[in-house]
Amino acid sequence: MGEIETRIRGLVPTLTPAEQRVAEQVLADPLGTHRGTIGQLAERSRTSLTTVTRFCRALGMAGYQELRFALATEAGEASSRDWTLGAAADIGPDDPMQSVLANLVATDVRALQETASQLDLAVAEQLVDAITTARRVDLYAVSGSAAVTNDLQRRLHQLGITCHLWIDVHDALASATLLGPEDVAIGISHSGETIEVIEPLTAARDAGAVTAAVTNFPRSAITSVAGLLLTTSAREATYRSGSLSGRHTQLLVIDCLVTGVAQRTSPASDAAVARTAAAVRPHRVGRRTPTQEG
Repeated sequence: MGEIETRIRGLVPTLTPAEQRVAEQVLADPLGTHRGTIGQLAERSRTSLTTVTRFCRALGMAGYQELRFALATEAGEASSRDWTLGAAADIGPDDPMQSVLANLVATDVRALQETASQLDLAVAEQLVDAITTARRVDLYAVSGSAAVTNDLQRRLHQLGITCHLWIDVHDALASATLLGPEDVAIGISHSGETIEVIEPLTAARDAGAVTAAVTNFPRSAITSVAGLLLTTSAREATYRSGSLSGRHTQLLVIDCLVTGVAQRTSPASDAAVARTAAAVRPHRVGRRTPTQEG
């Protein structure tokens, strides 16, 4: 019995019925799993792409490609060039910059593809609807996730959405307690275990607001206080933490949300974007008029 099979069998009792069907298919045909696609596994197990990804995450893997590579390794079929490129093997201390660049591109492309394949679009639509009609939107994030969340705040604000980003937990808690059913609170945390994000999101939930979370781990603590959950797919690598590699996938989710809000609020949002662009245009080099020069 291989290591992956042992891990799956030990995990089965903790899985949902749908995830158990995925496990049964992997155990019944590991070779077919690592040679096939995520869609084929979802079809054979009568589940969905999202369920397959949740199963992979339950195994401690970033997504389906990592499961395929692990199964291929046990089967002795992971030495080919195709597998090396597809798996984006870890970066070594002596790797030349060309290899480092190729590895980073392969890793990020895979993470984006896996995030797109397992993103719950129905939940994304619900969150877009909630943001569009919200009186106010609160955002909670710290560290690397705060940099990404700042982009969400800025872009929603440009669309005319009243939106605030709180990176200090005291300020976040004070704001969260003043929310109500007409408001939305979103916590963004790669690990899903950041107390400074979970606490204000909990306060927002208790105040009656619509709550949502964006995280890389669907079984993390933040999911217990989020009414709506969107997950990314990024893995740890040497010289690069999971939170760093996860920024691109977080930005993908944010792009989807902002685009959806822009669609629903057009043409009002179009006018808002035009006004904000006009306001900052004079501050770009070569765009100042003689009357604006001091």
